Amino acid sequence: MAVVESEKRDRVAIVTLNRPEARNAVNGDLAHAMEATLDELEEDDAITVLIITGAGSTFCAGADLKKVAKGKGGELATKKGGFGGIVTRSFSKPLIAAVNGPALAGGFEIVLSCDLVVAAEHARFGLPEVKRGLFAAAGGLIRLPKRVPLALATELAITGDPIDADRALQLGLVNRVVPGEDVIDAALALAARISVNGPLAVRNTLKMVREATDLTEEQAWPRNYELALEVFASKDSIEGATAFAEKREPHWTGT
Repeated sequence: MAVVESEKRDRVAIVTLNRPEARNAVNGDLAHAMEATLDELEEDDAITVLIITGAGSTFCAGADLKKVAKGKGGELATKKGGFGGIVTRSFSKPLIAAVNGPALAGGFEIVLSCDLVVAAEHARFGLPEVKRGLFAAAGGLIRLPKRVPLALATELAITGDPIDADRALQLGLVNRVVPGEDVIDAALALAARISVNGPLAVRNTLKMVREATDLTEEQAWPRNYELALEVFASKDSIEGATAFAEKREPHWTGT
């Protein structure tokens, strides 16, 4: 049984963390399998959106603490992707987290590395590392203060207390909250709304949105023009305008 499984549905790939017996905790095998899976899907031009989810009733419980306790925490990261093979990776396609259950510690940090989040009603999110005398080193302390007000990010980080899906929705950490059995279908519906759009336009728009929070407005404008000009010079921009004028669906090439 593979510790990371992938399934393709039209232009969308579903990537599943598959260690349900360990609440999908990240070990070395899972981290390297995730990196290899992302490598494959990034090169697959037929895939435009990825959904990340967990097998069983948990999204991801974070690091495999049995490995950490043995001093083998370094095995849980890869050179390209960092923890879980994903959190430091610059991935060119949109990532949707389909959170089917608790996403805690490194599991929450994987969620924060995704662009959009669909959560089950019973999902929980948190950084409980301080409760174990540990440090949330996989990006949670970097990304969370950019997603929610600083006081709330600080509270979550230094109390270690989790929040439920409804609270995460109120804070803007989650895009959709749905019944547990509908998580994948809701994520696929969201992915379908993205995958019908021009691939290059989506890719460059995503780059700008991701980079914007780290740039001043003065820095952002040149980058904005750079990415826009690449899109406007593409064949797809002509196809999009032509299809609109001809009242038909566009036929994208990604160029």
